[in-house]
Amino acid sequence: MKPLQTSSGDPNADRRADYAEMLVASGDHAAAAELLLGGLELAPQWAMGWFRLGEMQEASGRLDLAAQAWRTALKLDPADRQGAALKLQLIGKGPVFMAPPSAFVETLFDHYAETFEDMLVGKLDYRLPEVLDAAIRKAKPGRLRLALDLGCGTGLMGEKLRPIVDRLEGFDISARMLKKARAKGIYDALTKADLQDFSYSGDKADLVTSADVLIYIGGLEGLVGTVAGLLAEGGLFVFSVESLAEGGGEFALQPSRRYAHSDGYVVRTLEANGLSVLALEPTTIRWDRREPVKGLAVVAWKAGPL
Repeated sequence: MKPLQTSSGDPNADRRADYAEMLVASGDHAAAAELLLGGLELAPQWAMGWFRLGEMQEASGRLDLAAQAWRTALKLDPADRQGAALKLQLIGKGPVFMAPPSAFVETLFDHYAETFEDMLVGKLDYRLPEVLDAAIRKAKPGRLRLALDLGCGTGLMGEKLRPIVDRLEGFDISARMLKKARAKGIYDALTKADLQDFSYSGDKADLVTSADVLIYIGGLEGLVGTVAGLLAEGGLFVFSVESLAEGGGEFALQPSRRYAHSDGYVVRTLEANGLSVLALEPTTIRWDRREPVKGLAVVAWKAGPL
């Protein structure tokens, strides 16, 4: 993930930060950190600068200094738009979280909204909507009355759903992603929502989808329970997760600051909320640094007529 391009408000500090990024590009992370630290003396309230300093210190192997920088960033920005708490967790110098800070997820996707589809589809070969669409059509052929697309983003999943549903509603934490989705004209309603405390008071849904979204939730109990409550009998919950290596526990934060989940945890959480697994298929979610990101395409069913 590229750093957020925010200014410190001080031209001299910004200039030093720019030079530091040049040193990062050349591989000299220690020198980059020293230069950025000098810039932060001019702009000590710059939370993004302290976060970036932590990344440079981490890359140079100085984890104690990285932790100091991330704690400073967190103190300056308690909402944690940079995700400093997750970085502290990953290096073993902070508490373990069940989910990322909502402000971090919102900021991340607001930042990438303009280039999101070009990057994800064009460069990372993201084909998950096609995979989930095929799974839906196999499990429940024909038209569906109401579908809810959780974490709809720019509408890539919605484009697949539109031909088979009478009403399609999308939900996302990022206002800028919703703006992109709205421009496509494929949703009947779009709502800004945080899936960590999601609620829905409309009609019972025949289908709920969540494509490449649960990686930003971690513990799935709350969302799965909510989805089970809003599905109609015979309704489907179709989603993906990144796969957690055997022996890694139920779910775990990855260096990417995304969560991976074990097969067993996914199945147990669904069944505990009255949902049965119809399909649990290994798939490639996307490519990252020329390596496939392995995951699962899941189709779960709420008891009732299919």
